[in-house]
Amino acid sequence: MTASPATEMNPSNRRLGMALVLGSALTWSFGGALARFITVPDPWMMIMWRSGFAAIFLIGVMLWRSGPEGALRNLIRMGLPGLGVALCFATASTSFVVGLQYTSVANILLVQAGGPLIAASLAYLLFRERVSLGTWIAIASVIFGIAVMESESLDGAMSPIGGALAVVISLSFALATVITRHYSHVEMIPAVTLGVIIAGVNAFFHAGDMSVTLMDGFVLFLFGAVNLGGGLAIFIAGARLIPASIASLIGTAEPVLGPVWVWLIHGEVPSLRTIIGGAIVMGALIAHSLGQLMTRER
Repeated sequence: MTASPATEMNPSNRRLGMALVLGSALTWSFGGALARFITVPDPWMMIMWRSGFAAIFLIGVMLWRSGPEGALRNLIRMGLPGLGVALCFATASTSFVVGLQYTSVANILLVQAGGPLIAASLAYLLFRERVSLGTWIAIASVIFGIAVMESESLDGAMSPIGGALAVVISLSFALATVITRHYSHVEMIPAVTLGVIIAGVNAFFHAGDMSVTLMDGFVLFLFGAVNLGGGLAIFIAGARLIPASIASLIGTAEPVLGPVWVWLIHGEVPSLRTIIGGAIVMGALIAHSLGQLMTRER
């Protein structure tokens, strides 16, 4: 999803891309706050409804962009890389909702923030992509920061399930990023649409009573169609217009603002180790993105 040099040279396209990526980060940052409004006790039912609303929205985007024949053609052309991205996204979106039952929003979002740097290490392991010394230092910092956050599970201060699912989310997004970058011809929206469908079908077979209140239904619509589907569509549109380093830097708004909204709206305060470990992760990500940007500008 990197932009072409000709596209990046256009200042108006670059400003539009930055605005769209920022808009997607702001949209995604409200996910945890929305989830805390939902009173449905069964996380599988929540996943089913969220995935269903997101799938309807994303299918609409595909039809609007490419028409029925074009959407079907893009879906078929995805092949195994597209299926891999779909499975990664299904795993991540499922783990996010289930993980919220066991740990704080801040813990999940701040662990997830290390995804771009974890992707760099996976790219080296899977495809032997070159990784600079500065990137290795940033990766080590991210791993250390995540270890600080998840150390709470060792003394019982946090459920190990929540911490493990937070790491699964980060690894899933990182692997999806590596696959998308290596197979750049794969169209992202059909792959992610298939991912939310897989997550929804899987949740359907695990869910109990599928009825929800009117208020829960409205929040689940916002959680699925707007927060998940809309945020993704905006990000894809914007990320094609700017370099990946700028997109990663702007994307840090999500893990920074997400815990703030939950704190202001629901009074959920992150633990001290989550704040310390999260600060290490965010510092490494921001420093690495700024370094890449400065190198690019030179």
